[in-house]
Amino acid sequence: MFSLDQLAIGQKAVIETIETDLLPLKLIEMGCLPGNEISLLYLAPYSDPLYLKVDEAHLAIRKEVAKFIMVKPLLND
Repeated sequence: MFSLDQLAIGQKAVIETIETDLLPLKLIEMGCLPGNEISLLYLAPYSDPLYLKVDEAHLAIRKEVAKFIMVKPLLND
């Protein structure tokens, strides 16, 4: 298990835990919840922000926020 900011482009993972006190409510509303599948689609210049797909939603989050989302990589991607 590692933080979301360490995910490689194209890699898929499942969200294990989130720091709800430190994560913006908007991300939780958009599906950043434990058990949901997440994948890194693109990195902006200088690797910030990260462009992600959470279930069927696409969103961009800053690297500093991604550190509060712990993920477990999927073995069959």
